[in-house]
Amino acid sequence: MNCKSQLNEFEYYVMFEKGTEPPFSGELLNEKREGVYICKCCENPLFDSISKFDSGSGWPSFYEPLGKDSVKEHTDTSLGMVRTEVVCAKCGAHLGHVFEDGPPPSGLRYCINSVCLKFLPLENNNLFK
Repeated sequence: MNCKSQLNEFEYYVMFEKGTEPPFSGELLNEKREGVYICKCCENPLFDSISKFDSGSGWPSFYEPLGKDSVKEHTDTSLGMVRTEVVCAKCGAHLGHVFEDGPPPSGLRYCINSVCLKFLPLENNNLFK
């Protein structure tokens, strides 16, 4: 995707070299407004604020993606463990991981790096109209 050239060095590291931001450092961790979280690279809609919850993990957490075309999941065996990586379904950017310790209704916790997201507040976007 052409968007890679628009990212700063750290954003590129997290999104395309599968890095992670330090816990409790992301600017969207405490975002409470209604809206949609989109991919910082390709602007694919990823998560709705309705599914966001405070997991205490230090990263924005969601119990489900916005839709079936939002994210894809892959097995990640790095760091000597087996996890499920979450990537943007449109551009393939690494977003974070999903774990099976989330709240109902899904029981899932999509643990997403804030640096990979843009937030579109409900009052300022056309996705809801």
